[in-house]
Amino acid sequence: MPVLFQMEYTICISRNQETSELGKEIKTVFYMETIRFDELEVNPQILKGIKEMGFEEATPIQSQAIPAMMEGRDIIGQAQTGTGKTAAFGIPILQKVDSHDKATQVLVLSPTRELAIQVADEIRKLSKYMHGIKILPVYGGQDISKQIRSLKGGTQIIIGTPGRVMDHLRRKTIRCDFVNTVVLDEADEMLNMGFREDIETILEYVPEERQTVLFSATMPKPILEITKKYQHNAKNIKVVKKELTVPSIEQYYYDVKRKDKTEVLTRLLDYYDPKLSLVFCNTKRMVDEITSELQGRGYFAEGLHGDMKQSQRDRVMNSFRNGKAEILVATDVAARGIDVDDVEAVFNYDVPQDDEYYVHRIGRTGRAGRTGRAFTFIKGKEVYKLKEIQRYCKTKILARPIPSAEDVAHIKAEKILDRIGQVIDEEDLTDTINMLENVINESDYTAMDIAAAFLQQALGRGEEEDGHTSGFDFSNTGAEAGMVRLFINIGKKQNVRPGDILGAVAGESGMPGELVGAIDMFDKYTFVEVPREYGAEVLQAMRNVKIKGKSINVEPANQK
Repeated sequence: MPVLFQMEYTICISRNQETSELGKEIKTVFYMETIRFDELEVNPQILKGIKEMGFEEATPIQSQAIPAMMEGRDIIGQAQTGTGKTAAFGIPILQKVDSHDKATQVLVLSPTRELAIQVADEIRKLSKYMHGIKILPVYGGQDISKQIRSLKGGTQIIIGTPGRVMDHLRRKTIRCDFVNTVVLDEADEMLNMGFREDIETILEYVPEERQTVLFSATMPKPILEITKKYQHNAKNIKVVKKELTVPSIEQYYYDVKRKDKTEVLTRLLDYYDPKLSLVFCNTKRMVDEITSELQGRGYFAEGLHGDMKQSQRDRVMNSFRNGKAEILVATDVAARGIDVDDVEAVFNYDVPQDDEYYVHRIGRTGRAGRTGRAFTFIKGKEVYKLKEIQRYCKTKILARPIPSAEDVAHIKAEKILDRIGQVIDEEDLTDTINMLENVINESDYTAMDIAAAFLQQALGRGEEEDGHTSGFDFSNTGAEAGMVRLFINIGKKQNVRPGDILGAVAGESGMPGELVGAIDMFDKYTFVEVPREYGAEVLQAMRNVKIKGKSINVEPANQK
């Protein structure tokens, strides 16, 4: 029995070329019936993978796209981020692929490396119980020789960025002779990033007798031109949430002067104390500036934008996913493909340049049934842009006063007292009470004096305990972005080699050796760079360590 999906949607399905009303759209608003996956004629092995992922009912885009794709139709799918597009094309792809044929049969193009990896991971999960299926993401920034070795074994499904796929096609390390399905995922983003020519060239490599599937959040004219040229009798499925924002996201804005934005950001971080936060900026330069300012104030913040080396991007994303970096500062394009469930707050440091970007940004929080908060900083004429966003999203973004320093101190004290209340309720304090009674009896202090002193000390240490500071000054060590530079008082004259330094740092701290950055050796001392989030751990672990039998001293480099 189909289940009514509890969100109002607008479903637009274009008539195909067989109808007399060519191109006319039928627009209907209703509570859409969703399909259960076990109602679809899907391979039992795929169904087992779907159930293990916890899915029972298809989303609206999946309910429309999966049956159409399984019929062999070309698809134009328009839906927002987070509506289940990957499974919408991933399930029909797996249903169609021949596991006994090692030739490449499916090519999926994605705008960013992160999204390509994310899509590959999800399709792997769906195909967990299928045998003989090989899925490979290919993207720039990774050693191409490694990709070539993986491709030589035969890969049925390739997910790649246009630039790297083009590179492989020129080298003939990817052959499209037997490709029967091409998927253009996030097509609008690929065009925004300048990949149109690459996309069209790639499509020319693929046999004309193929299924071409396109998914996009928007449908600008260049995308419509591509669909007209490369698709045949395509079914146009448009699934747009009537309310584009998630009800569990609290949305606020603050009237902030540009010079005060960082101060307000840090106050809000301290006041709400989110586990993980995303800060969005409109430019790469601003990402670097904000990241540096936050790091200088002792926060575990990392930046992410398109000019960074791939190794840096990998390190930043791993740090954010495992919680070592609590704050990720990013541009809109760089943040595509980020799928982290525990993001509790999104900060629009800059008002987004496009209304849809606002939806994409705040959709990173309030996931998996959790509540989330979105904060936007505006000034002057930006209030009109905010009103446009509210009209587009059919939502309210409420004005809020900026918390004062006293507000922040008060909320910190409340959190400490809450933790103290839990200790009182859950632990046996008999021995501790006896110790305090002895102190009170032997001194002039009252119990209130001692309690106040402990609270004062806890407030002073609060930032350190919350992970915002490490007790070490890493604000000006001269390292590249996201790293800290450490000074070690041993060098070439002690017959020490870079490998000895690497082995000691990684071995003592437990940090993976590949994360260690530049090692600069001089006659009597050495500089080594490590990721900022590991800086304190490395310094602690290297105390009382010997290298080549010699005692050493390690401290943050002092970059004047």
